[in-house]
Amino acid sequence: MKTLYLECVSGISGDMTVASLLDLGADPAVLQAGLDSLHVDGYHIHIGRVNKSGIDACDFHVHLDSEGHGHDHSHDHDHGRGHSHDHDHDHSHDHEHEHSHDHEHEHSHEHSHDHGHDHDHIHRNIGDITALIQASAISPRAKSTAIAIFDVVARAEAKVHGLPVEEVHFHEVGAVDSIVDIVGAAICLDNLGIERVICSPLREGTGTVRCQHGIMPVPAPATLEIIRSHHIPLIITDNNGEMVTPTGAAIVAALAEGFDPPPPPARFWASATAPAKRSSKPPTWCGPFCWRKPPVPPTV
Repeated sequence: MKTLYLECVSGISGDMTVASLLDLGADPAVLQAGLDSLHVDGYHIHIGRVNKSGIDACDFHVHLDSEGHGHDHSHDHDHGRGHSHDHDHDHSHDHEHEHSHDHEHEHSHEHSHDHGHDHDHIHRNIGDITALIQASAISPRAKSTAIAIFDVVARAEAKVHGLPVEEVHFHEVGAVDSIVDIVGAAICLDNLGIERVICSPLREGTGTVRCQHGIMPVPAPATLEIIRSHHIPLIITDNNGEMVTPTGAAIVAALAEGFDPPPPPARFWASATAPAKRSSKPPTWCGPFCWRKPPVPPTV
């Protein structure tokens, strides 16, 4: 059995997860083909190498046409009462993903999905996103994984805002980023043949972050709801800033079977690192490790 262990000493986010899985050996061409089959425009992806604190790591980033508006889970809600209640969550906040990352070298590949469309007024609910994923050319297993992760996010946002799940509408700016990160993670997991996921306790920062609708505490409300409702162990560090995003927490909630270290005996197959991006005092990486259980000797 091939098992993925997520060592989240620097928290976890969607882009960190995709970068780590690419570093483990997921095929960028398979990732790109799967994302292309979604037929979602208005972005391009960056895959490169960065050096952070002397550690070489893979870097993955979704560049949006509307970069600067904030993303990760921007959404608003139509209550059908002739007036609007906007809750545009910007869980990247003021961190802007900070892509300097002590770059001593960088080799990057970018692919554009900018076709000149105006997406500022497009909204998608969980049903729309599910249909988008189901209509894509990614594998059935990747589809199931992506839909499960999005379901966790939608239920958390519905709880936070006191709405039915189907009334949570993801604004295009946030939805594109979330779709690419979540579907990208699902594609890479499937491409690597991961059969089981376990995770370390999550580590989170403190303080506040500025969202489009005001100052919010860390952990952000949707992140905290995911952690609470799925009983994910959380360690609060003295780092100032967000280390766990709703997407990252949802990946763990949907996939992790446990929160213990790798059980012995374990034969490690590969390890990978991805740079932490959000805390103002970040540790070095989110590092997943893959291993296979050693084969059981045949009985005589």
